[in-house]
Amino acid sequence: MKKILIAVSEHGFWIEELLLPIDHFNKAGYTYDIITPTGALPFPDGASLDDTYKDPPLGRCVTSPELAERGKNINWEEFFAGRLSLKDWFPVRPYLSADNYVGSLEKYYGARSQAWEKISEYDGLLLVGGSGPIVDMVNNQRLHDLILGFYYADKLIGAECYTVTCLAFARELDTRQSILRGKHCTGHTMEYDYTEGWSLMANGDYLNFGAPPFSLEYILRDTVGPEGQFHGNVGRRTSVILDYPFLTSRSVASSDLCGEVFVKCLSEGIKKYGWK
Repeated sequence: MKKILIAVSEHGFWIEELLLPIDHFNKAGYTYDIITPTGALPFPDGASLDDTYKDPPLGRCVTSPELAERGKNINWEEFFAGRLSLKDWFPVRPYLSADNYVGSLEKYYGARSQAWEKISEYDGLLLVGGSGPIVDMVNNQRLHDLILGFYYADKLIGAECYTVTCLAFARELDTRQSILRGKHCTGHTMEYDYTEGWSLMANGDYLNFGAPPFSLEYILRDTVGPEGQFHGNVGRRTSVILDYPFLTSRSVASSDLCGEVFVKCLSEGIKKYGWK
């Protein structure tokens, strides 16, 4: 039986990007654990529960009435009971200014190796998308170390929407080389980015950033380098790219296909999907 570790933001996740892959896991007989940055209770982005919400760049509603109703009827506290905490698993990298920096760094690497032992019980990692991950998953050193652990163990790593950024940033401190270099991937494109009104939940209220704090497409194009390729697939309803061990999904509409390909990779052994 396969077991998946699912990482979820504590600042708002998109329900479709969590529930539809889980539907595929359940159908395949997989089990899963949920892990969050600090162990706090995750909550869905309110827009993902509203079937009348129109995504401005796409000009259409992106949540079906059925999925919105399903999300509203879920007891999320019960759903996330037993969740794990990245903060409990992984140490944080010491500052250069730390007393006995070399000793502190050795201790950090040792603790990280011990944390990686927990990965042995899992067959894959899924990073759930939404706006919230930009706050507590992107540039989260503990999450990057989790990703590196799965990468070194040659296990499947799936990333949806903005969490693909985590793959670009997951690097060793000494080499600073991205694990995505030379790979094929997809992610949020410029055409899918808001130009105003992009917001996320912070301190109990929505904080309006205007535009997102960065262009994921530009980051990914630079990260994969000349030997790799970013696939925007603009104009196609879905965009999912598997270049093992990385499975990347562009946005909400690709969630179901992401779950399908995730299962095919683990159950059927496919290593490539969505590119030639």
